[in-house]
Amino acid sequence: MGTTIHKWYALLIVLTAPLLYVIDIFIINIAIPTIKGSLQASDGEIQLVIASYLLGSACFLIIGGRAGDFLGKKKVFFWGMFAFTITSCICGFSQTAAQLNIARFFQGLSSAFMVTQSISLIQLLFINPKDRAVAIGWYGITLSIAAIIGQVLGGYLAETHFLVEGWRLIFFINLPVGVLSLLAIHYYLTETAKARRGGFDYGGASVLTIGLASLIYALTEGRENHFPWWFYLLFLLSVILLVIFIYIQKNRLLNKQNPLMDISLFKIKDFRIGLFAVLFHFMFHTAYLLIIAVYLQSGLGVTALTCGLYFIPHAIFFMLSSMAAAKLLPKFGKRVLQFGLVIIMLSFLLQIFCFTTKDIPFISILFLSLYGLGNGLVLPFLLNVVLNNIDENNAGTASGVFSTFQQTASALGISIIGGVFYTVLDQNEGLTDYLSALRGGLMVCILFVIVVWGMLSLLPHTANAKR
Repeated sequence: MGTTIHKWYALLIVLTAPLLYVIDIFIINIAIPTIKGSLQASDGEIQLVIASYLLGSACFLIIGGRAGDFLGKKKVFFWGMFAFTITSCICGFSQTAAQLNIARFFQGLSSAFMVTQSISLIQLLFINPKDRAVAIGWYGITLSIAAIIGQVLGGYLAETHFLVEGWRLIFFINLPVGVLSLLAIHYYLTETAKARRGGFDYGGASVLTIGLASLIYALTEGRENHFPWWFYLLFLLSVILLVIFIYIQKNRLLNKQNPLMDISLFKIKDFRIGLFAVLFHFMFHTAYLLIIAVYLQSGLGVTALTCGLYFIPHAIFFMLSSMAAAKLLPKFGKRVLQFGLVIIMLSFLLQIFCFTTKDIPFISILFLSLYGLGNGLVLPFLLNVVLNNIDENNAGTASGVFSTFQQTASALGISIIGGVFYTVLDQNEGLTDYLSALRGGLMVCILFVIVVWGMLSLLPHTANAKR
């Protein structure tokens, strides 16, 4: 792929998508209590502020990745960024919880189109394996920078009033960054080649969207509503639709039509194993960040700003370990990721046995930092595992599948691990119950860590060294 500027400068432009996307995850987690009070939202409505964003993103990630293959990655990247900027502002203007949740859904939808292009553009910009490893390392660093910005801004703006309520500025902050990114994309990136074979799979796209929407909404809202009849109906509908989707994709592949998802990708062992590792890793990762933030603020009474500051060392250690892992992977391969998982498990165990009802800041910051250290060795390089041996013609599709698994896993994690956490709190919202809820959630997290470690053990030792 050619650009009008050096590929490393192009990388800076490309990384604005994951930067904004991750900021809008962390910034909301910290500010949830403030938003709930301002909009007088119910527990279900405020949980949907997070879930609707994930729902919109997960439903359109494969479609977004494939759209870049057909329409051109620059074009889809530009309009995805444009839509994300506009919907962010609409979120800021929302007057009710319902309005905010609808806007958040479309904000997540637009993010699906820009984030998938960023991943596939990295694949196309950096053909040399060493350069690609460095670029993906910077992708990981961007995640940590976004985490720091999101956590600090979320805490600071939630307690700030400047012309409008502080939490609204959480969304308006995307406007200047979005405008600058749009200008850079328009003037400094050139278009990629477009796929010419077949037409776009509108039928498959529709079935997949409805199927994933039904599954994620049922799993996210079912527990909150005590698993009513519509939970089982939506769950059954999602299973049926996803089976139909696979059938449609197989038929289009056999008839030499262009499927939305190339089922043949799943014949690659590393790809399959990597996706399962992604599924379980993001389930515990996203849920942990939510339950620990709720525990610190609602359980220990930490302010939003202080809670955000607690997470800064976590993000810094994540960044440092990501940089170290990029250099260690060629020599030690998957052992780097497995060692990171051991550190994560140690962090969870220490929190289970060492947290008390009178936790001091040092203890919380220490264990959060330990988690960031371990996660930095794992999370950014799961992308390497999934995209191993994927040719550039399928870069958009593969990155869309990766991101769909990631976001679906995040929603599942909030439902499963968050469900364990909130079930305990349903009895009595005392400090002891918050601690018990945290421990229950962490036990499930540890189980998922073991599953991820097992998935990686199935890969050959040199799998990462070949990238």
